[in-house]
Amino acid sequence: KEKVKKEQLDQILEQVGLTGLGLRKINELSGGQKQRVTIARALIKNPNMILADEPTGALDSQNTKRLLVLFDRVNKQGQTILMVTHSSQAASYANRTLFIKDGIMYHELYRGDMSQKDYAKKISDSMTVLTAE
Repeated sequence: KEKVKKEQLDQILEQVGLTGLGLRKINELSGGQKQRVTIARALIKNPNMILADEPTGALDSQNTKRLLVLFDRVNKQGQTILMVTHSSQAASYANRTLFIKDGIMYHELYRGDMSQKDYAKKISDSMTVLTAE
């Protein structure tokens, strides 16, 4: 079992871009690395649902993309991901986007067959119109 656990840990650390940092103390990590540790801790249990509040907030663009691609992959494997974000780029990786203002859902988009780039534009356009109201 120890070997299996170590393999799982190594695999998840690689997926979040923390290869070789498994033995570091948390106070030795940057803010973005700590955020990725939190994500790895959630993913390693293989839950049915992941709740992610601004998961890309402390990440650079490379690690943001790595995380969103990872979320897309685990979602396609059957895990539900509920992500709160102010980033149209991050939201464009989702299949469904809800716009919430003052606790009320006031708009909804579905990605369907759109490319990630086209969906990002649709989200951005919607945000522009909806925030002008």
